[in-house]
Amino acid sequence: MESRSTQASKKYQLDCQYLNSCFSGNDANNIITKQKLVELLTTRSQQELKLIRQTYITLYNKDLLHVLSGIRKNDAFANLVHLRLSEPQDRDADIVRDALFGGRVNLNAVIEVVCTRSSSELHSVKQAYRFRYNSDVEQDITLKAEGGFKEILLAVLKSSRKYGSKVDRSMAMCDAKTLYEAMESGIFVDWKAVISLMSERNTGQLKAILISYKELYGQEFSKFLKCNKCGKFGKELRVVVRGMQYPERFLAKQLNRARQNSNAREVVARIIISRLEVDIKNISNVFAAKTGWSLGNLVRREFNTSGSGNSHASKANALLAEFLLGLLKRC
Repeated sequence: MESRSTQASKKYQLDCQYLNSCFSGNDANNIITKQKLVELLTTRSQQELKLIRQTYITLYNKDLLHVLSGIRKNDAFANLVHLRLSEPQDRDADIVRDALFGGRVNLNAVIEVVCTRSSSELHSVKQAYRFRYNSDVEQDITLKAEGGFKEILLAVLKSSRKYGSKVDRSMAMCDAKTLYEAMESGIFVDWKAVISLMSERNTGQLKAILISYKELYGQEFSKFLKCNKCGKFGKELRVVVRGMQYPERFLAKQLNRARQNSNAREVVARIIISRLEVDIKNISNVFAAKTGWSLGNLVRREFNTSGSGNSHASKANALLAEFLLGLLKRC
């Protein structure tokens, strides 16, 4: 009788055979093979996916993610598989890199990663980015981003160096007063003091500062950023602050806005896969409360699964929808 470890090993070997057949063999357009892949990739845990990647290297002497990287830009199914199989920090590093160098700069995707990840997560993303692309993410944002968002994003990334620091409530109260003085002490806002503070406090500490600010002054710091005195820079800072303070609301808003944009499928897939093991259920609840739509309905709409077309494109879209819907069932 086979041991449990032997049975597991054979299971992962079979998974790898399907993956290799689809992406390295002659079975790339076989819908049955892809449907089998959807079934296995939506039911395997993160640890199992890691074992699949390790098994693939053993069997075929090549990195499955490297294979997928070479084809994912022109293959939507391969891109979903690549997102699903990647480690979180590597996935975020790829998202930022693609957003900066994938053609037109997609600052929304960069903001999404930077303002909704913890300082510890951002520290890991920066390391992964350096390892994967032999480049510094802060230098690349300096090169490719413009305006106030560039300065704000760089401050948040700099603050990730403090990722190990514990939250200090007394310091948060003092910093909240510093923020208030920077906002109210003169005709103009002292943005230099605000950005300096953001660059020296990790995300956990910044959240404590925002809570303290409301306790002391009776309103959200982000609400003040809407006033005329704050101008365009204030509005841009508000986007990042709201994302840090309420990531589920921010990401639900991203999904809602995506419905009017041409890159809706990209946004929907990215958020569902990257937040699957984090807070996708909360995001789904916020999204439903704001729009009356479930995330499942959004997927069906964006990937046009209500049609009865039998074309290759229709079948491909239906498969992508099936993939994302299968992941949502895990919630």
